[in-house]
Amino acid sequence: MGDAIITISREFGTGGKPIGEMLAKALGIPFYDKEIFQMAAEKYDFSIEHIDKSDEMIMKSFLNNLKHSAYLNFDTAYYAGFDSAVYYDTPVSDKVFDMQAKIIKEVAAHGSCVIVGRCADYILRNNPDLVRIFICGAFEDRMKYAVEYYKVPEKRVASTIKKTDKHRAYYYKRFTDLKWGDIHNHDLVINTSFTGVDGAVEIIKTLLDTKSTQARLG
Repeated sequence: MGDAIITISREFGTGGKPIGEMLAKALGIPFYDKEIFQMAAEKYDFSIEHIDKSDEMIMKSFLNNLKHSAYLNFDTAYYAGFDSAVYYDTPVSDKVFDMQAKIIKEVAAHGSCVIVGRCADYILRNNPDLVRIFICGAFEDRMKYAVEYYKVPEKRVASTIKKTDKHRAYYYKRFTDLKWGDIHNHDLVINTSFTGVDGAVEIIKTLLDTKSTQARLG
């Protein structure tokens, strides 16, 4: 396999994170999910607590449908890693996205890796090694998976899945102006209700082998 930057977007409860982890391990390449948060916080001297709060505020903005509720009014002292006055005037959620985007580009520049979520497919859209995966599944299967894997209470699992998916769609639209889950924005769509997690990993590996072969043949 040649260099491949694999981004995974996923509906909640489809096994997207385990698929990414297993794929990265099988290929011997780095895996990134929440690690992007920590790397951004460490590099830009931005409290991880405020990164988490920013993400929560984006969710609240979506749930409340309030145009300005995603903006946090923290004192600029929190932004020790940024000197520009213009940057201080940027909504915190936008600052966090910008920081994460820079980290995502940096890790991709180092070679093959797997990145889950965070609009990485859009951020790296001009990278020639990009392979964009979207994971979906039947709602009933996703509920079962969410209860077993994420320990979501059964009485709340349906609403949790719906809210999480809507949040991801909102987040993606907000920062990319594209429709989340659009098949035209991905190279491969996998339904884990048919493949399972292990099968999904094998399918992606087959795609990567095919892509590598085609590259060698020119």
